[in-house]
Amino acid sequence: MSEFIPISQPSITQLESDYVNEAVSSGWVSSLGKFIELFEDEFASYCGTREALCVANGTVALHLALEAYGIGPGDEVVVPDLSFIATANVVLHAGATPVFADIEADSLCLSPESLRKVITPRTKAVIPVHLYGHPADMESINAIAAQYNLKVIEDAAEAHGSMLHDKKVGNLGHCGTFSFYGNKNMTTGEGGMITTNDSEFAKRCRMLRDHAMDSKKRYWHYEPGFNYRLTNIQAALGCAQLERLPGFLEKRKHIFETYQSNLAGHSHITLNRTLPGATNSYWIICAEFEGINDHQRDALMVELKKRGVDSRPYFYPMSDMPYFTTADTPVAHSVSRRGINLPTFVDLTDSQIELVCEQLVQAFDAICLSGVSLDDHA
Repeated sequence: MSEFIPISQPSITQLESDYVNEAVSSGWVSSLGKFIELFEDEFASYCGTREALCVANGTVALHLALEAYGIGPGDEVVVPDLSFIATANVVLHAGATPVFADIEADSLCLSPESLRKVITPRTKAVIPVHLYGHPADMESINAIAAQYNLKVIEDAAEAHGSMLHDKKVGNLGHCGTFSFYGNKNMTTGEGGMITTNDSEFAKRCRMLRDHAMDSKKRYWHYEPGFNYRLTNIQAALGCAQLERLPGFLEKRKHIFETYQSNLAGHSHITLNRTLPGATNSYWIICAEFEGINDHQRDALMVELKKRGVDSRPYFYPMSDMPYFTTADTPVAHSVSRRGINLPTFVDLTDSQIELVCEQLVQAFDAICLSGVSLDDHA
């Protein structure tokens, strides 16, 4: 094949270039400038929250939230076992202990039932992840959190624009955190955001974000803080991307529907599910294969790459990492082995999707149904 279809690529237009050039020309290229405040205000308005503050990336958004809530040594934070590793790592960075709960097979998000089972007297917070663009069951999670007095920190890194009963993620817990990495629904290259309705929490986050400098006495610091700031250049890019986000989300929905149409006759392939009351932002197209094992999944991705199609495996259960202890999370472990992610970006064409689906079916038939092992295609 002459064409290689990547897993993701950003959509950058003249609008982004104009805003970034304006930021550069202004001379305000670091962590001060008009686009920072504008980006924060517009993102808060988009999510429906009173406050939003931009930070260097999605990982530090999570870490800053934990620090601002005073979560540290001796505390436990519940996280779903299926997520990008940052969700658990930030708990370690705060000095606390991540506790792994299982997921629901349909949404791939934190199971409220599993959450309840792992809560202890040391549990201080829970980080539900809106995985791959599907919102977690926040009504049940919030009810459990309220019962045990837990802070709810939404990890919405992959879910800009996702909703639950017409309310956007980032406005469903005590605070929300977002990533603007280059493969996300919108990008600033690197970058992140914290959203909240708690003005005192936001004030503390802003202080800690800037080396914990006193707001009235420059270069005076009452505690150690962090340099977690976003630049004005990145915020300019973010403002342009946020203007285009509704269009991005419509296109992602169309991409999913096109995949769904092309794969409708293949009952062994299951794409992203969306539960009642949820609006999926389809950060990335998920494909699960009935009866597949992890070796066949990896062989399938090797074969797809040979055919000009990029792909990614589902995240590994975080508890399987060598510095953690494996958790009793059977759903996360089962789902992780049989899922891959397919090319998903707003400039993806219908003909490219048709080609991906054609090659996917052929690769699956050639490898998985014939029982060929990974070693034969490494």
